[in-house]
Amino acid sequence: MLCEMSAADPTGIFPDPKQRLLACQRPAGPPVMYQEWRDLLFLHWEVCPATIQARLPKGLFVDTFEGRAFLGLVPFFMRNIRPRFLPPIPGLSNFMELNLRTYVYDRSGVPGVWFYSLDANQPIAVEIARRVFHLPYEHARMISYRPGSGAIHYQSARRSDAEGTSRFDYTLGAELPAPPPESLEFFLLERYRLYAGSNERLWRGAVHHTPYPLRQADLTRCEERFIALNRFESPTRPPDHIIGSSGVRVSVFKLESIR
Repeated sequence: MLCEMSAADPTGIFPDPKQRLLACQRPAGPPVMYQEWRDLLFLHWEVCPATIQARLPKGLFVDTFEGRAFLGLVPFFMRNIRPRFLPPIPGLSNFMELNLRTYVYDRSGVPGVWFYSLDANQPIAVEIARRVFHLPYEHARMISYRPGSGAIHYQSARRSDAEGTSRFDYTLGAELPAPPPESLEFFLLERYRLYAGSNERLWRGAVHHTPYPLRQADLTRCEERFIALNRFESPTRPPDHIIGSSGVRVSVFKLESIR
């Protein structure tokens, strides 16, 4: 463990195994949107829990696995994004996304994801996500290509940052078994609630999909400036955990205000 939270730090109800499994269930009611997330690469670094807690809004608490907190960097491809009553729209429904996330729970113990930023190369999608889902989306210049043998080159540069570009070369390999609920992989990936907002207002949203079909991931290049761009200390070591997924179809549900 890199460090510990102070005993004086306030906490909500730490999620027990039953709460974590309950959060995986499909919410009641119809979704507002459908999405597909494809060719995901999950890169995780262990970070001091107190460092994470200091960057969370009031009412959210750093979630930990065996006392360990994580930052996750996730490049992937958004496909066939559409509202429930509309078909995919050419030029709008497919784009790239790179996000930085951590894992949290609220005062009632509901586990979820907190995003520090989400960069995308579809300007209209960025503006809609900011206004409708209150998420910190940013405009980015992003390109990808596939040089063969399943390899993916993924590149992103935020439009407001002229200093550097993040580059990832990866290949998704052999299929992996579904992770058991007590595993680190389940803790990091099987997240079906997101939180958005600030100290003044906080929302919780739900997504639902089948469990990620996991794959081994071979990472041959990791040139990232994204963590420092989000005002964290840039790691000087390779990711502590690397895994991939071919992707899932996702139902997105309406946000609810929890403060």
